[in-house]
Amino acid sequence: MTVIRGYRWACGLGLSLGLSLLSGCGPGDGPADRLSALLPQFGQAVAVESPAGPGAGEPWLSVEPHGGVLMSWLEPTEDGNALRFSVLNGDVWEPARTVVSRADLFVNWADFPSVIRIPDGSLVAHWLQRTGPDTYAYGVQLARSTDGGQSWSAPITPHTDETQTEHGFASLFAGSAVGAVRTVWLDGRNYADPAADPAFMTLRHAEIAADGSLSAEAELDPRTCDCCQTSAAATEGGIVVAYRGRTGDEIRDIRVVRSTATGWTEPSVVHDDGWVIPSCPVNGPAIDANGSLVAVAWFTAANDSPRVMLAFSKDSGESFESPIQVAGSGEIGRSLGRVDLALTRDGVALVSWLHEREGTAALMLAALDPDGSRSGTTVVPQLDGGRATGFPRMALRGDEVLFAWTEPGDPARIRLVGVPLELD
Repeated sequence: MTVIRGYRWACGLGLSLGLSLLSGCGPGDGPADRLSALLPQFGQAVAVESPAGPGAGEPWLSVEPHGGVLMSWLEPTEDGNALRFSVLNGDVWEPARTVVSRADLFVNWADFPSVIRIPDGSLVAHWLQRTGPDTYAYGVQLARSTDGGQSWSAPITPHTDETQTEHGFASLFAGSAVGAVRTVWLDGRNYADPAADPAFMTLRHAEIAADGSLSAEAELDPRTCDCCQTSAAATEGGIVVAYRGRTGDEIRDIRVVRSTATGWTEPSVVHDDGWVIPSCPVNGPAIDANGSLVAVAWFTAANDSPRVMLAFSKDSGESFESPIQVAGSGEIGRSLGRVDLALTRDGVALVSWLHEREGTAALMLAALDPDGSRSGTTVVPQLDGGRATGFPRMALRGDEVLFAWTEPGDPARIRLVGVPLELD
């Protein structure tokens, strides 16, 4: 047995689960020695009370400037659905508030709304709203609150094409001026263009000023995967957006675009996985940054080998180092992806994902540093791995990692657990 920060792992355990979470099992082994000095210690997962009501789902977590965690979710009402949120301060949730409640909200297991706080203290929310009778005719709506969520501005649509096509998988981040917010989203307007042959989903961007005015709408990538989540992070060199691209040969690898002083860069591939797949895998990347250090986690099944990958950049996303395999597939189970990611203050990447085994799924967590040292734990050993579970979300607050996901049932509910960790 190898002891890592008080936790005992059997040699070969990672291989038996297909996770490959440990490198080295002999006494005095270099990587194992480094683990005890550099990587956090995982404690036992502890249930956390949820502020969401019966039937709630699609949780989203974001870290507040003061260290609390904001969770938003969708909750059924008598005549539709409501986007609600609450803030966890210490061990107490603030009273839940409603952003919007409508009969025509678009609810999807993989395309979920969010609420974030931008630097001027305002809250900005986004949700999806139907624009026509077709199944995937819906658009992105944004609203702002300057009083802690008691009231909200009239909604604003960041896309101006007015086509009844899919617009979603949005990511929000602070804008270039005080009170401004920027967003990227996947845009399906080309599917309404008879001249588009073939038609591709695109990645687009817009900025909304504090007064609600819209500017800087632009196409960032003319060919993207149809329904994989986007993710954005602020670096010292600007914003980096990660998403799944798509080529004419149906290669759907992870790309990034960067916002620089001279504008948006051309798309670049994080790593050439070469995953050829004729349809969308519904499995987007996650990105986080700390200064110039950037980490991107993603799922790929290139060469019929499902696995979770992680790549670091030390130059604000301009280039990425060779990826590290976080989890693979073996005799027992396979990686399902649905990743999330957070960087600690010391530059350690915390990566979560779902792993299927024996007809069920486990929520996994690994810690990796740029030199490849790693440790891992099972957060929840058994949960539903189907669509109803959605995408478990993760937030790092101080010395705890908070997880939220949808637990199917009648009614469904949002489950939360906290995993203590000791940061060096």
